[in-house]
Amino acid sequence: MDAVTRIERSLDAAIALAEGPGSPPRLAAAMRYAVFPRGARIRPRLCLAVAGACGDDRPGLAESAGAAIELLHCASLVHDDLPCFDDAATRRGKPSLHRAFGEPLAVLAGDALIVLAFQIMARAATEAPGRLGPLMLTIGDSVGMPVGIVAGQGWESEPRCDLAEYQRQKTGSLFAAATAAGAAAAGAEPGAWRLLGDRLGEAYQVADDIRDAVSDEAELGKPIGQDAAHHRPSAVLQLGLPGAIARLEGLAADAAAAIPPCPGAEALRAVILLETRRLLPRSLAVQAA
Repeated sequence: MDAVTRIERSLDAAIALAEGPGSPPRLAAAMRYAVFPRGARIRPRLCLAVAGACGDDRPGLAESAGAAIELLHCASLVHDDLPCFDDAATRRGKPSLHRAFGEPLAVLAGDALIVLAFQIMARAATEAPGRLGPLMLTIGDSVGMPVGIVAGQGWESEPRCDLAEYQRQKTGSLFAAATAAGAAAAGAEPGAWRLLGDRLGEAYQVADDIRDAVSDEAELGKPIGQDAAHHRPSAVLQLGLPGAIARLEGLAADAAAAIPPCPGAEALRAVILLETRRLLPRSLAVQAA
């Protein structure tokens, strides 16, 4: 079974738990709306890829870890789109959750997705109870304080922040969780895989800054020009477009070099470099080609 099928199956099973007897129907529908149809699923794919490189001896646990990370990512998007932050009208090419269901249900759906992420990991831990603690800490630390995605979002309310630190927390922390959790789910040392996730997360955020500056809404599936409109830290605003592209390429190379020794290291390295190039908007990808 391919990685995408494994991820979609796990996510569907997770949302089905929230749709159980007694569930408020509109809140359950809002949760499903936030998760499906699928986005790129980069983070859970990365989690499964690392688990595979480490042996993947508990595939159910790896799938739950990947699904939990994606649920947390989806929750962050729901909250990020709210009027108090970006007030985004669209997400993934359809109305953002608060536009479709209203602000109260958007807030509750995001909160419920966060809790659901940890519920599904606890249920899957019967496969290997001794691995639950490291998994919970790895993923929990990536979303909270002092250096998780909540902290990263918080830097947007500060008068100044370091761009690299902001990107590492807001985006890189969940990528680092994906690589470390994949290793932890397979019984490997998670710390050795964090640097790969850190660099990939920074690369993804730089690419997102580039897309926000030069892409169009049809390609991106959400409003563009948000960094400038909300005075947010941005690689393009600080480094210029050529500097941001150079930064993306450097981070991709650093990520590839950070892969720990393992049987699938070369194949994983090639995939990472290819996927990073695909993050560029079509217009810039054509020019680069």
